[in-house]
Amino acid sequence: MPPVLPGAEPFDHAGGPVGVLLCHGFTGSPQTLRGWADYLAAHGLTVSLPRLPGHGTTWQDMARTGGDDWYAEVDAAFGKLAGRCEQIFVFGISMGGCLALRLAENHGSAVRGLVLVNPSLAPDTRLFLLAPVLKHVLRSLPGIASDIKKPGAHEVGYDRVPLRAAATLPKLWGETVKRLGDVTQPVLVYHSTTDHVVGPASMRALLAGLPAGQVTVRECADSYHVATLDNDAGTIFEGSLQFIKDHAG
Repeated sequence: MPPVLPGAEPFDHAGGPVGVLLCHGFTGSPQTLRGWADYLAAHGLTVSLPRLPGHGTTWQDMARTGGDDWYAEVDAAFGKLAGRCEQIFVFGISMGGCLALRLAENHGSAVRGLVLVNPSLAPDTRLFLLAPVLKHVLRSLPGIASDIKKPGAHEVGYDRVPLRAAATLPKLWGETVKRLGDVTQPVLVYHSTTDHVVGPASMRALLAGLPAGQVTVRECADSYHVATLDNDAGTIFEGSLQFIKDHAG
């Protein structure tokens, strides 16, 4: 297996009885959410930030993985947290938001609440619509990492998208959206008004699948897709901690 890129290592912190599982996005790495994880750990929470299979190494490595592998990783991390914590919240960005919703669908009341940042739930772009066909012709396309407004900020992610891996996303999206009615937890969503990676179809799918009173949407007017590394990061971190305080038993 290729070595893990510097900064892309998984993170784990043993804190109090309330745990948070953080799920990073497609072609990204734990670095995308490390600042968030550090903030939560500093406030006494138990934190798990796994590295999804094929991520944080090379895009060729990622081409050998798919949606089932990524979900299995966060599900295993959830199981470990459940053995250490009395309550668990699940946070996620982009595809990690989809994985978080899937965990809530499958684990029910064992998930206390969800915080999602620009969740990805639909094939908003031509790339993902065509990936199942293009994978037979091309190995990769230009990457989607580092969609960040803040000068000098950088995401540790791939500069190429492996099409074989991308072709597994429609199944993950479809299965998750189909079961949104099984999500009963409170959901807080941070949504960037300008996002060059995830289009409006994902938010439409989320809001159509959940009752209005269950979802709170907060706009991030000064960030692009990777808002956890962008100008609104501090607002997201503080808001998520307050969300935990509001909904922890």
